[in-house]
Amino acid sequence: MSVVKFNVLTVPEGAGSTLEERFAKRAGAVETQPGFEEFQLLRPVEGNDKYLVYTRWRSEEDFQNWMNSQDFQRGHQQSSNDQGGGESPHGGGEKPRPAATGSELWGYEVVQRVEGKA
Repeated sequence: MSVVKFNVLTVPEGAGSTLEERFAKRAGAVETQPGFEEFQLLRPVEGNDKYLVYTRWRSEEDFQNWMNSQDFQRGHQQSSNDQGGGESPHGGGEKPRPAATGSELWGYEVVQRVEGKA
């Protein structure tokens, strides 16, 4: 049975487009990981500040292997650099603002799954 992981990101007002851009530029290494099944970035639409990063994995072991992989470390190191670990590419020595100010990881087992026929 698959497992689903949600990374719940608290995103300050006005930073959503920055977060979305950073995910669009991500290296994409997760797609090639053993056991990876699906990724979605979910934007809030009902007035809250929580983006959800949804991933589905064949097993908890596959997810843990990804979390402990060099690809994961590289991708998240780059994300940290994008969020303030260096000077702005626009000059002036300004550091980019973080796109998210908090993060929680939620995990679930898939017990039922229905797919549309369309």
